[in-house]
Amino acid sequence: MKGLILCADDFAVHAEASRGIAQLAQQARLSATSVMVLSPRWAQDAALLQDLRGRIDVGLHLDWTSDFALASGHGLSLHAAMFKAALGGFGRGAALAVTRAVIERQLDAFEAHWGAPPDYVDGHQHVQQFAGIREALVQALVGRYGAGAAMPYVRISRAPAGAADTKSRVIAAMGASALEARLAVHALPRTTALLGIYDFAGDTQRFGQLMQFWLAQAPAHSIIMCHPGQAAVHDDAIGAARAREFAYLGGAAFADALAQAGVLLVRGAAFAAR
Repeated sequence: MKGLILCADDFAVHAEASRGIAQLAQQARLSATSVMVLSPRWAQDAALLQDLRGRIDVGLHLDWTSDFALASGHGLSLHAAMFKAALGGFGRGAALAVTRAVIERQLDAFEAHWGAPPDYVDGHQHVQQFAGIREALVQALVGRYGAGAAMPYVRISRAPAGAADTKSRVIAAMGASALEARLAVHALPRTTALLGIYDFAGDTQRFGQLMQFWLAQAPAHSIIMCHPGQAAVHDDAIGAARAREFAYLGGAAFADALAQAGVLLVRGAAFAAR
């Protein structure tokens, strides 16, 4: 059996996502979920994960680009964040301390309602890889958790060669290799391949076909990300896709796909590379 992490991003983005993710995790159809701690729902929705403690990885979905980040005072559009990173605006001079403070506040918010460090850290729209943010993230993790067992692993958002398309290449170009190298210097745990990148278009059948492809292409111990929700939410740009993903992941077709691919859904802490 090939062990893979199936991670549902965006826990707490809204009630339908939180409930859908918790339900799929209870069905053992997920092995990780990433939390948007700037959402006002995090404080209450954390209770949905309590029965899953120790059964799935629960991580921090580091956020600079959502409406929650904008409301928190540090947010930017994705394009603005990419431009700022390219110009060194997150990590040049005193800006690095400001960036680290934003990360520390999100780690504080995670721990306040979970009562433990995150199992891992990734990023909403992959901001964990952006120049300046990646340096501040490594500083924060080393300063906060040292070399102890509580050190979270970090997602490297880079598709394996057989599954790379234009979108995934753009994501990786925002700093996958640079983040991986910086983590390696400090011997920090990390995963090295990410699948599940697509345009959120199509129907449930298309998502199922994509999932079968990802399961086949994923190297052992890599991550497939997904974004399920129990139902579409009208002001959620990918709400319809969330509902389709939820329907597929909770159904018999996904169980069959896992069996046919010889895949076992696992947590990541045991095998994240150092």
